[in-house]
Amino acid sequence: MIQKAALSNGDEVMTQQDVDPVIITKIVEKHNKDRGEIIAILEEIQTEYGYLPEEALRIVSDKTKRSLVDIYGIATFYRLFSLKPRGKHLVCACLGTACHVRGAPRIVEELQSQLGIQAGETTADMEFTLETVNCLGACALGPVVVIDGHYFSKVKKSGIGQLLEKARTGFDKIDIAKDKRIFPIEVSCPHCNRSLMDESFAIDNHPSIRVAISFDHQDGWLRLSCLYGSYNISTELDVPMDTVVKFNCPHCHVELPSTSNCAMCKAPMVPLLVRGGGIAKICSRRGCKNHMLDVL
Repeated sequence: MIQKAALSNGDEVMTQQDVDPVIITKIVEKHNKDRGEIIAILEEIQTEYGYLPEEALRIVSDKTKRSLVDIYGIATFYRLFSLKPRGKHLVCACLGTACHVRGAPRIVEELQSQLGIQAGETTADMEFTLETVNCLGACALGPVVVIDGHYFSKVKKSGIGQLLEKARTGFDKIDIAKDKRIFPIEVSCPHCNRSLMDESFAIDNHPSIRVAISFDHQDGWLRLSCLYGSYNISTELDVPMDTVVKFNCPHCHVELPSTSNCAMCKAPMVPLLVRGGGIAKICSRRGCKNHMLDVL
């Protein structure tokens, strides 16, 4: 959690709120029997504070009887975790070889200039965090920039300002047929690892993602578009808007566990394993369009 403090000259700076040991202990106890408990614990702590405070990691180490070295190893291995506070919008630019030769350094320089920060830093108003990576898995489309999970290919310096403004206002307006940020993904159950793709039922002219859902003692199926960025779905249940539903694997029937809450509406985020490495998360609240893609 981040707070603003006023200096004597009237400027504002961001300060960190103290970690509450009670909150961290409850998070640890909630996940102490989960598979991959440390990852689940760290994800929920990051949802609570926006990053992983050192004090919180020490409490996790103490409560789980895992060494602090192991905890830090996990926290630094996965790109979705941050040891420093992140802004509301995460901007990630690729500096891999393919993107580099297509002008990625100039793109990063322009981002740094317009945001007024260097790579690895966050703006003073906590609006943007800028990061660079060595590869985003889209080498033929470089230079590539990812903002809040939305991929932008063949980015030009002249378009940086427009991208940042879209981040501020939201990326809700999309054209599936023309928008290059929309692309298909293949996902599987994080428990049994069996594919959730259903080639017999197409949405957006691609195989759909099939899961089981339940709410208010009703059970049924839900199919989602496999196009990342598309919100098209089909379901046999009449799910009222703003209803939070539970997701289950249609194969092993285990509930897909939430390890974090939606930053927009606070409902549980449902994780799906992405073929090739990564985790896609979708909000479990009907009508909420929040989704995330973390490439490992």
